[in-house]
Amino acid sequence: MSRAWRIEYEGAYYHLMSRGNDGQDIYLSDEDRRLFLETLAEMASRFEVDIFAYVLMSNHYHLLVQTRLANLKKAMQWMGSTYTRRFNNCHGKTGHLFQGRYKSILVQNDAYVMQLSCYIHRNPLRAGIVNRLIDYPWSSYGVYAYDQKRPEWLSTELILSYFKNPIPQKQYREKVQRYAAEEKRLLEDLRHSLILGAQNFVEEIRRRFLPDTPHKEFPQQRQLAGDFHPEAFLVGISKALQVDLDRYISSKRLRGADKQNRDLMVYLLWNTGRLTNEEIGKLFGKSFSAVSHSVKSFKQKLDEDKKLKRQFEQLNSQFKL
Repeated sequence: MSRAWRIEYEGAYYHLMSRGNDGQDIYLSDEDRRLFLETLAEMASRFEVDIFAYVLMSNHYHLLVQTRLANLKKAMQWMGSTYTRRFNNCHGKTGHLFQGRYKSILVQNDAYVMQLSCYIHRNPLRAGIVNRLIDYPWSSYGVYAYDQKRPEWLSTELILSYFKNPIPQKQYREKVQRYAAEEKRLLEDLRHSLILGAQNFVEEIRRRFLPDTPHKEFPQQRQLAGDFHPEAFLVGISKALQVDLDRYISSKRLRGADKQNRDLMVYLLWNTGRLTNEEIGKLFGKSFSAVSHSVKSFKQKLDEDKKLKRQFEQLNSQFKL
């Protein structure tokens, strides 16, 4: 299974979301919701995380945060496991509460934070739960829009600083009310399902955090590295080798030079770091384990056969991404 790539640095902004396992509710009562917010407050204090906005839906939640330290994974792992344990204890349950890994989107700056807060607060309206957002008590909207009592752990200064009116809450309320037309423009700046921001911010993140060879288990690294079309890559390799790509893909058994050339193509594709073994297997009609065996075997051949190694290095240089 692929893993989620977490980009961490001091002062990073994130939009975070997590869903219940198999779509189940993660709150069964208002007591559970209060328990979740208490756990969230502990996480904020313990890991030095600023919470700007939140909404608790029936089977998922949204958070808008900034990590003062580069510790998102630690904070969210503690949050998920602690609330799950407390929830299970309250209801006599065991096992997982959340569905796999939480989703995190890196946010460029405070301007996007303000926009995202509007998007997050409108969730109950989009879901058809209420006709007026103020009627939904399980979000930070009332604090921003109607100056309701603010929990000590909720940081509102940043977002409200965008509204210079003597009554910023009124301006915020009006912005959220007309925000439906702006949501599409906001989502257009979501890049690679990983970053919300302008292209120059994406380039900065790529320069600072993307390794030279994207990790096979992190699809987001491969996406950020740029568009990659494995079929076109294989066509180029097959032309360089002067072989019939269709036959290599459709044939279950190849022998001699043909088998070595196909193994070379598999290895070149694997070496890009863009695809998992399972994805490579689908291209060649091979199983995950067959690809793993092919890669391992070909690595050994490269160490033993200098001529083959020179051929690999030449092709790898020619088709380097």
